[in-house]
Amino acid sequence: MVNSDESFPKIVVFDLDYTLWQCWCDTHISPPVSRSKSDNAIVDRYGSQMAFYKDVPEILAHLKQNGIKVAAASRTCAPDVAKKMLSLLHVGGTRAIDHFEVLEIYPGSKITHFNFIQKQTGIEYHDMLFFDDETRNKEVEHRLGVKFIFVTEGVTWELYHQAIEEWRDHKKHRKSSK
Repeated sequence: MVNSDESFPKIVVFDLDYTLWQCWCDTHISPPVSRSKSDNAIVDRYGSQMAFYKDVPEILAHLKQNGIKVAAASRTCAPDVAKKMLSLLHVGGTRAIDHFEVLEIYPGSKITHFNFIQKQTGIEYHDMLFFDDETRNKEVEHRLGVKFIFVTEGVTWELYHQAIEEWRDHKKHRKSSK
């Protein structure tokens, strides 16, 4: 099913650390990482486990099923570890990384990340929704027009539904101010 509904964003962008999972992959994870044998988690060299926040796999699956593109925008200093984690974690029966259209995972400004996401997808900034745990990244809303959602304890269904409503209001106000 392809999303042609104007009442949903065309792409949802996620920060990774403390947004999709409860760690900083550049400081809390010690490579190499491998998939846990017992559940949908990864294990690092010291046996520390990490997994998505509880609702994240279902939210990613929901987005894909509804034709909404997904991207990552993370300024981690360990992009290879982040990508490996996305490759090892699963959403349904597929690798989580396969649910992402665009991966902008490297140190730097979120403005740069979003400029590349826009160039790669052709999606206008006002058709984007962004979840992140750092308030400083709200600059993408002020400077580009991307709807920013502050995440305090990982992305949940409740936050996701609230964010969709906020994105709709954001888009409506943009249209009425033109």
